[in-house]
Amino acid sequence: MFSAASRAMSQVFQPSFRAIFFKMLGYTLAVLLVIWLALQGLVAGFLVLPYPWLETVVSLLTGIGAIIGLGFLIAPVSALLAGLFQDQIADIVEGQDYPNDAPGRALPLGQSIFLTLKFTGVVIAGNIIALLLLFVPGINLVAFFLVNGYLLGREFFEFAAMRFMPPEDAKRFRKARGGMVFLAGLVIAAVLAVPILNLVTPIFATIFMMHLYKRLAPGRAV
Repeated sequence: MFSAASRAMSQVFQPSFRAIFFKMLGYTLAVLLVIWLALQGLVAGFLVLPYPWLETVVSLLTGIGAIIGLGFLIAPVSALLAGLFQDQIADIVEGQDYPNDAPGRALPLGQSIFLTLKFTGVVIAGNIIALLLLFVPGINLVAFFLVNGYLLGREFFEFAAMRFMPPEDAKRFRKARGGMVFLAGLVIAAVLAVPILNLVTPIFATIFMMHLYKRLAPGRAV
C-alpha cells in the first residue's frame, strides 16, 4: 500500500498530471471569482448607509472578508471539480503503469456527475461531524482522520473499481478489502490535512486508488 502511495505522490507532479491540476485550479478560481463578484453585487445593491464614505469602507471590508472566506473553499471546490477529470487521470495511470492490462471503462457522464455530487456531499457531512467533535477534547484530530479516512477511502476506491466491474460488485470488493481501503483513506486524509498540498488531494487520491485497486484486483498478487 505504501509503495502505491509513494508512486502516486511522485506522479502527481509529472507534466501530464500537472496540466490537469492547473486546469482544475483555474476552473476553481473562476468559480470563486464569480461567487465573489456576486457577493459584492449583493452588498452594493442592498447596503444603504447615510454616508458614501462609510458605504465604501464597509464594501471594501466585505470584499476583503469574502476573499479570506472563499480562500477556505479552494480545496472543497477543487475536489468537486476534480470529478470532471477523474477518468482522464485514471486513463493516464493505466497507460503509463499498466499498458498490458485491459483498459478500464470510463464512467457514463450521468453516473460520474452523481458520484461526484455524492462524494462532495458525504465529505461535507463527514467534516461537519468532525467539526462538531472539535469541541470534544482529546478526540478532535482523531475524528478528522477517522471520518475522512473512511469516506475518502470508500469513494475513491469504488471509483477505481467501477472502471472494471459493476457498481454493486465494486462495493462488495471494497468491503472485502475494507481494512486496506481504510488505511489508504487515512493516507489520503493526511494529505488533505496539509495546507497547500491539500489542493492536489483529488489527483493524488485517484492515482493512489488506481494503483491500490490494481494490486488488490482478482488474479493479481497483493
